[in-house]
Amino acid sequence: MRQGGRLQAAIEVLEDVRTRHTPVNMALRDWGKAHRFAGSKDRAAIGNYVHDALRQTSSLGFRLNDDSARSLVLGAACFMAGLNAKALAESFKGDKFAPSAITPDELKQLAGAINLSDAPEWVQADVPDWLWPAFENNFGEQAITEGQALATRPPLDLRVNMLKSTQADMAKALAGFNARGSQLSPIGLRIPPASGEGRLPNIQIEAPYLEGQIEIQDEGSQLVSLLVNACSGERVLDFCAGGGGKSLALAAEMQNQGEVHAFDIDKRRLAPLYQRAQRAGADIITICQPPIGSLDGLK
Repeated sequence: MRQGGRLQAAIEVLEDVRTRHTPVNMALRDWGKAHRFAGSKDRAAIGNYVHDALRQTSSLGFRLNDDSARSLVLGAACFMAGLNAKALAESFKGDKFAPSAITPDELKQLAGAINLSDAPEWVQADVPDWLWPAFENNFGEQAITEGQALATRPPLDLRVNMLKSTQADMAKALAGFNARGSQLSPIGLRIPPASGEGRLPNIQIEAPYLEGQIEIQDEGSQLVSLLVNACSGERVLDFCAGGGGKSLALAAEMQNQGEVHAFDIDKRRLAPLYQRAQRAGADIITICQPPIGSLDGLK
């Protein structure tokens, strides 16, 4: 796909998300299924534009004086992916799959530098205006800084399965992805966010993941699991287990000795844990599927 086609696709996906309230990952998936000619690099670029536009809707809308899907995607392409506005306008000419021609006013705004320090605080923080009072109440003087941090592209956090490997060995195995030890978690690795039209690696097709040596898990969840201080031989209930990330971390922390009971009110969320536990070699996890009348049997 040419650049114009990627941007038009991102505009269509973003419109779907905003008008039909389709979850963004589902909207991107549905677009990909309906346009199977798009390669992996095309889908990654389209996904970047959509996610960037959603993360920075407030500031992009302020910069361009328009929060339409078209403006947000064009703004994300220029301000976040680093595309040149004039070159972009030229590339649209003669491309039937590109968005409509960039107007002189749009070009001026896309090529200009607007000082956001004069913008309302909720714009600077890149949060919705209706959310700002609660957001500011929670974070106080750091509210703008916290909001700006949340609006950037995320890294990829991994947890090393200590039943099968070590942080040092996995850092070496994933050195090609620039994996480094996490700042706080002693069992974590972090791959920095992609820039421009780049994309994070698909770790789920790599040997360390397939062999159960690593799991995708935010550093915060890793720290929560460590703070439980679960020890070998204990019985632990993960009452809101979801996909089981913390249950797996607890099992590894307990050296696979004891009992971990994973419960969630939605059995669909628990479904991936069966395969994940098998891959990780965590055989002390008992999955408690609803409906169950009582958890008394776990006492």
